[in-house]
Amino acid sequence: MKRVMFVCKKNSSRSQMAEGFARTLGAGKIEVSSSGLEASSVRPEAIATMDAIGIDIREQTSNALAEFKPEDYDAVVSLCGCGVSLPPEWLTREFFADWQLEDPAEKPEIFPLIRDEIKTRVSALIEKIS
Repeated sequence: MKRVMFVCKKNSSRSQMAEGFARTLGAGKIEVSSSGLEASSVRPEAIATMDAIGIDIREQTSNALAEFKPEDYDAVVSLCGCGVSLPPEWLTREFFADWQLEDPAEKPEIFPLIRDEIKTRVSALIEKIS
């Protein structure tokens, strides 16, 4: 089973939603974690936006990328354009993508739009790597 790391600046919104979708849509196909260049907390808007479509991410935690080892992952996906800031060993996994999605924390009204885009991309990722 492939292991996927979703990474973002603070691991508070986009990477958390991606983790929630990957756990739900990729159950039995992939294993998933998420992290940030720094840890923070899961934004209530991300929880509410996912809750609205029946995916509960309340138990997910915000973790720093430094807590994980790159060799434990097959695929790495940056959701915020932070790929250029990642240590090189994270960029050379079997699969790397930098999705560069807009930060909904800056404009909370776009949370549903970003959520739906993440769902589409996570579904395609699961198909590609599993």
